Amino acid sequence: MNLKSDSAIEILKSSSDAIVVVDEDGDIVLANASAENLFGYGSDELQGQKVEMLMPEGFRHQHSNHHRNYGTAASARPLVSGLKLKGQRKGGQVFEAEIELTPIKLEDGMLVSSTIRDVSGDDTSEAYFRNVLESAPDAMIIIDHIGKITVVNGQAEEMFGYSRKELLGQEVEMLLPEELRVRHISHRAAFAANSQLRPMGGDLELMGRRSDGSKFPVEISLSPFNSASGSFISSVIRDVTSRREMEQALIEARQEAERANNANTAFLAAASHDLRQPVQALALLNGALRRTLKDELSLEMVQSQQHSLDAMTNLLNSLLDISRLDAGKVEPEFEEFRIQRLVDRLFAEFSRQASQKGLLFEADTCDHVIVRSDPNLLSEVIQNFVSNAIRYTDKGDVKLLCREENGSIWIDVSDTGIGIDPTQIDEIFQEFHQIKTPGLDKEGFGLGLAIVKRLADLLGHEIAVQSDPGNGSTFSVCLPIVAQRDALPVSSKERGGVETDSQVSGMIVLIEDDVKVANAWGLLLEAEGFRVATAASAVEAAAVINHLSIPPDLIISDFHLLDGSTGVEAVAMVRAAYKKNIPAFIVTGDTSKVVQEAKSTENCIIMNKPVNTERLLKGAVLAIESGQVPED
Repeated sequence: MNLKSDSAIEILKSSSDAIVVVDEDGDIVLANASAENLFGYGSDELQGQKVEMLMPEGFRHQHSNHHRNYGTAASARPLVSGLKLKGQRKGGQVFEAEIELTPIKLEDGMLVSSTIRDVSGDDTSEAYFRNVLESAPDAMIIIDHIGKITVVNGQAEEMFGYSRKELLGQEVEMLLPEELRVRHISHRAAFAANSQLRPMGGDLELMGRRSDGSKFPVEISLSPFNSASGSFISSVIRDVTSRREMEQALIEARQEAERANNANTAFLAAASHDLRQPVQALALLNGALRRTLKDELSLEMVQSQQHSLDAMTNLLNSLLDISRLDAGKVEPEFEEFRIQRLVDRLFAEFSRQASQKGLLFEADTCDHVIVRSDPNLLSEVIQNFVSNAIRYTDKGDVKLLCREENGSIWIDVSDTGIGIDPTQIDEIFQEFHQIKTPGLDKEGFGLGLAIVKRLADLLGHEIAVQSDPGNGSTFSVCLPIVAQRDALPVSSKERGGVETDSQVSGMIVLIEDDVKVANAWGLLLEAEGFRVATAASAVEAAAVINHLSIPPDLIISDFHLLDGSTGVEAVAMVRAAYKKNIPAFIVTGDTSKVVQEAKSTENCIIMNKPVNTERLLKGAVLAIESGQVPED
């Protein structure tokens, strides 16, 4: 049997340790120069011979048996094993040896590599100790009670660039940067006075100095011990340059990631506002047109335009939402609320859409149930369920149902649509996945359910899917019930039954700094019969209201205004002028936490751009009639 790797052979031959490699039969297949020198044999005298020739006569038969047994269960044996082994040189001289065994498995059998060291001498314990010291992977230095170096190993020589002769008898401070040497003497004295084991690592910033003057970071463990010769301190020293460089690289990478994250945050804030503004203007203009046109062809065209605007809004919202979720910029704000609030709003929002497709849209009454969640994020989850149900259903019905189970309530959205193939169930919550059905409208990016999954995980709510291909699907989310109360009758207003052609009118102060959006707002509100006074900032609003003959019935304000003020400040200023808690709608495309202050403003609701014009007008009617903004 032969060693096949030329590089492996060269490594073995160049080793300073004596290495002998034998095959399964105990025949020597390789002996390096160190082994030949150790045993006193010339070049190639050992190859092909039985390994037992390197042992005293009395050990040979026993070793042959050991070799056969080792071959049946080969395992590595370390060099410093403590076994008392013997070697025999060519001239018959016997010496004590330490032997490391390493099995090498090859395709056609097994080899055993033996590393042999002569540990004989007048003081075998010292030889054993020195072998241990030299075989340590780290640099080791032992100093006496006055700080003089008494023992070093080869790793210390290599680390610091000094020879053993140059180090022995010198003060250990020679291995420190010059600026640290005086201080280290006092540290060393303090340690000697109260010496105890100090493990490697910790928060100490330690430095070493090489013979060429270069400095490098180190970690040092200290172990005090006593012997017949006096007190000593053993130091294990580790060069941590590579690790510190890696740590610094990680710090820089984290800082870069934070800079990128901050830039991403700024982009999301800007995109949320700036990208929604033109869509907002289009939505308002479309709503105004729908209220002024009378002939069916024009109304059909406007309705088609609204459909495209809805699709654009959904895509924009999905892209921004997925970016914010992935950037960790969405933080839930949990509160306790009636689930009926959310059910009623979704019923009002999607009834028209379902009706236009000829679908029956039904919603349960579950007014007595109070849950704990973030109402806005939860609404987005169920909104996606309902929107998909209507999209994938051509005939039949869509139902929004409440189902109590073990102290929780499941909100189920069921449809009679195309259903989902079982092979796609696990994939529908992945980004950009869309159900592959011939003839299906390709509208959308397939992000809705990916957003749902992230939101559900963020809220800690379980979601579930059941589907029967060809017969429909049910998407569900589970919420904890925190309280229940007696069911209350649901009014037409709560159910979204207020008609948008109501004759309610009133004065609205509109504060919007984008001229095009402000004009669109004016056209929509005036087409509905409201009077509108427009301002571009809080300061301008103060001037405008001085010319009003009556107090406004409603304030509608953008959040970010031209002069750096906010809609919250503008609303407070108008209310203060009239000493009246006027209902207010604050409209924003900014989804960052900076707008959260608006949520605490009394008698005020936040609407995200682009607003649903039907919902806004219904809310305006309710607010003007009652003096209070709708509950949601």
